[in-house]
Amino acid sequence: MRLPALLRALRPHQWVNNIFVLAAIAFSRADVSAIHPSDGHDLRQALLAFAAFCLGASAIYLVNDVLDVESDRAHPEKKKRPIASGEVSVPTAIGLSIACAASSLALGWFAGGGTWAVLGIVAVYIAMNFAYSAWLKHVVLIDAFCIAIGFILRVKGGARAAETYVSHWLMLCTFFLALFLALCKRRAEIDLLGEHRGEHRANLREYTVGFLDQMVTVLAATTIVCYTMYTVSDDTAKKFGESNLLIYSVPFVVFGLARYMLLVETRRGGGSPTKVLLGGDVLFVLNALAWAGVVGFSLYFAR
Repeated sequence: MRLPALLRALRPHQWVNNIFVLAAIAFSRADVSAIHPSDGHDLRQALLAFAAFCLGASAIYLVNDVLDVESDRAHPEKKKRPIASGEVSVPTAIGLSIACAASSLALGWFAGGGTWAVLGIVAVYIAMNFAYSAWLKHVVLIDAFCIAIGFILRVKGGARAAETYVSHWLMLCTFFLALFLALCKRRAEIDLLGEHRGEHRANLREYTVGFLDQMVTVLAATTIVCYTMYTVSDDTAKKFGESNLLIYSVPFVVFGLARYMLLVETRRGGGSPTKVLLGGDVLFVLNALAWAGVVGFSLYFAR
């Protein structure tokens, strides 16, 4: 069933990216000593942070689509977006963006228990991404780094809301994975737009397939190393005991990254990790579920 135009303009399918907000609470609750009182306060705060980032992201998507309305109309896929297609007017989109941003900041305030702990991170996230939409996305490499930093802010926001600690290895893994996905998206855009890529976004002229392939390979390897180091680190061993089975999730990470790289190379939807994760590739989805199963069993049952 096709969603109403206003709802589609918010890009709710992209909210899956904010699952990173819940990473801290998921891993901290596996450590019995780190769990807050049984009233679930930490979980409620993390969910408020998740909602704050979802609305903040939607506010940014609306502004981005308003700024790019003309170039989107010339894009083979983006021309179907509600604002580019004329289903949602520009004034309506701007008003909805302001409402989403205000609601996001309010939720950030409550997620931090009435302090700046989470609100500040949400505000930085929104400000950085507004700057990204207006200018930074046109600067080669800076555009990809902005996306990666956005994921770091998600993880930090969730950790602040739940008042818990996030491993440095996990933070680095998040950063490198996000950068990997951002550059994969640029690779897919070049394949899709071909010689006309510069007409849609000027900085795409400065990216080359060779450079992107090299960087994607390096980042995939770095992500695997960081994730592996997290699973075998002393902090992880202390938290999850001698039966720490997280290491058995590493093969699924390797397969997931390899599968995604193959999708990008063969032009089978690798430009959108959200669409791939939501069913765009059966093998990728099954592997993600298997990874989640192994991690869940390792963290919560194999003790």
